[in-house]
Amino acid sequence: MQIYDLIGIGFGPSNIALAITLEEKKLMNHHIESFFIEKQPNFAWHANMMLDNAHMQVSFLKDLATMRNPCSYFTFTNYLHQKNRLQDFINLKTFFPSRHEFNDYLAWAASHFDHCCAYGEEVIEVLPEKQGDDVLLLRVRSRDQQHLIHERLTRSLVISIGGQSKVPDCFLSLKGDARVFHSHHYLQKIKEHTKAKRIAVVGAGQSASEIFLDLHQRFDSANIDLIMRARSIKPSDDSPFVNEIFNTDFTDYVFNSPEQERGRILGEFWHTNYAAPDLMLIEQIYNVFYQQKVAGNERHRFLRRHTVRKAIAKADGIQFTLHDLNNDQEKLMSYDVVILATGYQRDHFKSLLTPLLPYFNDLKVNRHYRINSAPQFKPAIFLQGACEASHGLSDTLLSVTAVRTNEIAQAVINTINQPKNMPSKRSASSAVV
Repeated sequence: MQIYDLIGIGFGPSNIALAITLEEKKLMNHHIESFFIEKQPNFAWHANMMLDNAHMQVSFLKDLATMRNPCSYFTFTNYLHQKNRLQDFINLKTFFPSRHEFNDYLAWAASHFDHCCAYGEEVIEVLPEKQGDDVLLLRVRSRDQQHLIHERLTRSLVISIGGQSKVPDCFLSLKGDARVFHSHHYLQKIKEHTKAKRIAVVGAGQSASEIFLDLHQRFDSANIDLIMRARSIKPSDDSPFVNEIFNTDFTDYVFNSPEQERGRILGEFWHTNYAAPDLMLIEQIYNVFYQQKVAGNERHRFLRRHTVRKAIAKADGIQFTLHDLNNDQEKLMSYDVVILATGYQRDHFKSLLTPLLPYFNDLKVNRHYRINSAPQFKPAIFLQGACEASHGLSDTLLSVTAVRTNEIAQAVINTINQPKNMPSKRSASSAVV
């Protein structure tokens, strides 16, 4: 079985950027044999939130390569050049392309690595390959769509699986109820509810705001409640000095700060990334409610300072017990559809690493995103997008992606302790039923 220098789990923006970095390292005679495994059948980036008129919240210059290598073939600027749209994009006079266009850019970049990525395979576990007391390699086991199990060996592992839908406790009992779904599945699921008359959107961030406006335009007569604990919808602060927290050198500052100070920094700037829609989006929502007042028709409601105490499935709808924090009272509401724009959690990687936990004192990482491990554990395991607590708010964003992959690639080069072979013509994996 072929032994890879590196296997990446997931092939979203972070690992695409890593593949680009590794490709460009070859020009400096660093040949790292890599392979990536993606559970989706083909490349897709937030496919169910590709709403009309949705745009990026980060500059196109923070793409997959520019911050690391502005001369890279894989910059967004070169993508525009290759697509014969560079002059037209310049005429838009914007730093923020549409989400559809940026998704097309990511798919364009990903397509250059089809030869080293297996789509439609879900990694189910990572096992240690031991020699005596030492773990020398990792065995990565994945299941494809035909239920075949594939096994691959690697000297290092990069986990970049993004976030898993975060569902509040009061909704956990409704798992499997088609009337309740997370924003991650929005476009796919909302098509099943064309006759809905009462819809609840729970959340206070960009996704909740975009979904509220999309529902307003999608349904002519449905009543939509936007429900959140906050008193108001606060815009993201993207002013220049605040935006410096997303600079790559701020990562060093956060990592080198005492743990208590890190928590203070995250708390101070939390609203730059969470529960903070674009100001233009907030203004559009405000206008919807204002026009209702003009027309004297309260079709939608903004239920601010409300929390969902309980959610029960009934034949005629999902019944909420809502707690109104304004007057400390409870009331019952019923909805045909409930959309949870409640964010993501980023600790799913822990379940993949369960067989390896004896080799970790904890799952903390070093400055270069490598999980700290016992001396007898030789493989290097890196995390992308799961290190916010140690590396800062930029960790889950595109802002540091290009630079981070360079740090990881260099760490892999430094830690692989056996000669690197040129790409092998042998099979990329073994497969068993």
